[in-house]
Parts: sequence; structure tokens; C-alpha cells
Amino acid sequence: MIVAPWSRLIRGIGLGQYPIDYDPVIAGYLRTTFDQLAERIPPSNHYVHFCRALMDLVLSVADPGRERDEARFARSVTALLDAARAERNPYFRAMAGSLVLDTFAKLDLDVSLLVNDELDFPQEVLATLDDIAPDQIADENRGRHGDYERLSASSSVFLAIGQVGLRDRLVTDRRNRVVEALGLLENIPAPYFRGRAGSMFLSVVGLLGYEEYVFDGERDYMAETLEYLTRADELGIFPSFPQEIPTAWSKVYPLLTMLNAIAVCGRAEYLNTPVDWLAEARTLLDRIPWEHRVHMSEYYVIALHNLGRLNGELPDLDAYLREVTAVLDLADPGANFFPDGISYPYIIELAMLTGRMDLIPDRSLERMVDALRDLDKGVDRANNAFPVSYVLNVLGEIDEAMLIFAPRERYEGRSALEWVVANLSEGGKEERLRLYMIPHALVSHALRMRGARAPETALYRGFRYRLATA
Repeated sequence: MIVAPWSRLIRGIGLGQYPIDYDPVIAGYLRTTFDQLAERIPPSNHYVHFCRALMDLVLSVADPGRERDEARFARSVTALLDAARAERNPYFRAMAGSLVLDTFAKLDLDVSLLVNDELDFPQEVLATLDDIAPDQIADENRGRHGDYERLSASSSVFLAIGQVGLRDRLVTDRRNRVVEALGLLENIPAPYFRGRAGSMFLSVVGLLGYEEYVFDGERDYMAETLEYLTRADELGIFPSFPQEIPTAWSKVYPLLTMLNAIAVCGRAEYLNTPVDWLAEARTLLDRIPWEHRVHMSEYYVIALHNLGRLNGELPDLDAYLREVTAVLDLADPGANFFPDGISYPYIIELAMLTGRMDLIPDRSLERMVDALRDLDKGVDRANNAFPVSYVLNVLGEIDEAMLIFAPRERYEGRSALEWVVANLSEGGKEERLRLYMIPHALVSHALRMRGARAPETALYRGFRYRLATA
């Protein structure tokens, strides 16, 4: 459901996908990296230090050779909740709370440590959503977001609430938080942001089993969102990026995420509401040069698979994947954070998901890691955390994490990640909130080490893509 690294690393939703066994060597590198971050980032940056505490708790639970002292563990949970509460920004406070709940679910921890006669931490997290004001993201797209951040936080919080078995708290006699959050969609002015945030929220609502509020009330929020995407040219509210990108890219990105939302909800009729969206996706993708298109290829292939349309739309998947991986020889991953800097991770993750890692030569992995140094030009420092976190994430997924943790000649005997952290701006002030992508990648890797045989959470266990199996 949470297809690409963007939602995981920017929004912190769905961390820890693809579980593996505990590795004490990698665990040591994760701890060392957070130690290095703590030297660069002051204690006043509560979110980074919360993530460090969360990762420590995850690794202590995941380590099969470590016997748990229950009293000490309870104290560490209390300290972790205090660290989450210390974050002053309500959006990131909600994110921190969501990560705690999601972690408890994935590690199968005792939720009574969060909900008891003296404490109701999930309710605290839910209440934080009310404090998130519109248009607070201080970046090049300020004014285009509206309630984008609050809706994105709602996706994370609602999913986390469902993960710990408290779904019923979202809809009560006193308050229907699902309908309230669906109402935020119309307050996001840019189709690009409405489609991206809306697709994730609609997917979460579908997973939670509250689809009637999307489709069966006075309004059809899926149809409304899709119709709004058709007005992109008329409205002309396109996102800004440090590098110029094709307009077709800004239009197809939210569309592909909405296709996956249609798949999650199992509603094939919306593939033609109000236009033929699969045909529209083909047209838009054809207008985008391959060096930009590869970012969308993972969204496209996974959405088609989940819709049960992969064979019909891409009958020769092998040829398509060869076109995607050919971009490894065209893009320079050290040229900029976007589109080149994050192109390699997208290509590699798609190859992993489709079982075609044979199309990824070792030299490309080496080049990707060594290119991180080239990004440090001082031109777009705020965005450098994008490729660093993406590279860390994908290398972990393909069991090549040592490439970024081990010393390398390119970095004068330091590891690539150690070099990156050492060259952060003073206090992480220039990287600003996007700095948090690196802690998210570290926490995600730790959470993956809960065991290769770790079961799905109860929320996901019964979910199926109905259109994929029809």
C-alpha cells in the first residue's frame, strides 16, 4: 500500500517494511550514526532525539540475545513518550506518536503500556491533529498546500490507531474523525498535493474498513478528487522544484498514487471516473523523458499490479524494466538531489520488487554511494537528505547496507554516511525539517530487523487487493 520511499522517509508512514533478522553489526552502525547525529544536532531538536530513543527501544526488543527487564523496559517506554511529547511542532508531534503506536504493533508489544487507568497515549496523538494549522510548510510551495499537512498527518495517525486495534476511536457518537478528515481534501488547492495526500488517506480509510464514508454518504470523495485532477491545467497550481520538471510529471504523480488508492478500495469503476485514467497515465508518461520518468515507474508498475492490470498495460514487463534500468547509464546521481540524485534508489527498488536485481550492476551501487559527496555543493543543502536517506533505505532493502556504513576511499577512509553526517550544516539548520528523513531511514532499518518471520500486524493480515486477484 505504501509503495515508494517518499511516504516512508518524508512522512514516516510505513517504516520497517520487508522484515529481516537481527544483525548485530548493522545495529551497531545504526547506533553509531545516531551518536554522530547527536553531536551535530542540539538537544533542542526534539524530533531527532526522539527518533534516537525510538531506535534504541526497537533494537533492544529485536535483539534475540538480550533478555528484557520488564521494569526497565517500562521506564524506557515512559521516557520515549516524554520524548515524543517534547516536540513542539504539532505535525511532528503527531508523527512521533504515530511511530510509537506503529512500532508497538509491529513488535507485538503490550499496548497496556500506552493505554491504562493512568494513561491514554493514543488519545493524546489523536488530539494533536487538531493543532495542525494550514500552510505551515516553509518551502518553495508555501501557499499551495492548504490542509495538506493535516491530512497527511491524519493518514499516519489513523493508520497507527488501527495498528494497535483502536480503530473504533475514529468514529464515535460524539465525533466522526474520518468524515472530518475527508473534508480537508477540498482545502488543498494544488491538484498535485490534493492527489498525493488524498490517495494515501483514501487508502488508509479503505484499509481500516471505513469505505462507506468515502463512497456512500452525501459526497463521493474518490470521485471528487479524481475530477479535481482533471482541472490541473485550468487551475495552473503546479508545484515548484529547485530543478525544472515537465508539467506532465506533476500531473501523473498524483494520478498514479490515486490509481493505487482505487486498488486498495477495490473499486474498478473509478478507473473511468470521469476519464479513462489508465489511458491518461500512458499519455502523460510518454511525455516525460526517461530520466524523469523512472521516479514514476515504481508507482506505475505497483499500481497496475494491485489493480490486476499489469499484463494488459505492460505485456512485456521485462522490456519495460530494461528501459528503466538503462537510465542508470544516463543519470548522474551526484548532479542534484532531483531528478538525478534519487533516480537510482527508485530504479533499484523497482528491480527488487519485480525480482530483477540482475539488471542492477554492482558498479551502479558503488556509483550511487560515492556520488553522495558530489551533492555537497552548498546550492541545495536543504534537499540533500533526500538522496542520502533514499540510498540508505534501498541498500538495506537489497542487503547491501555495508556499502554506506563501511569506510570508503572516496570519503578518506570514513563511511559515506559518516561523511554525510559530519558535513551537515551547523545544528542542521540549513537542512531544516528534511533532515528528519535520515533518522526515519535509520529507524526503518532498525524496525525491519524484528525478524524475517515476523507476522503481519492484525490490521494487514486480512487485507487483499481484490482487483489483483479477481
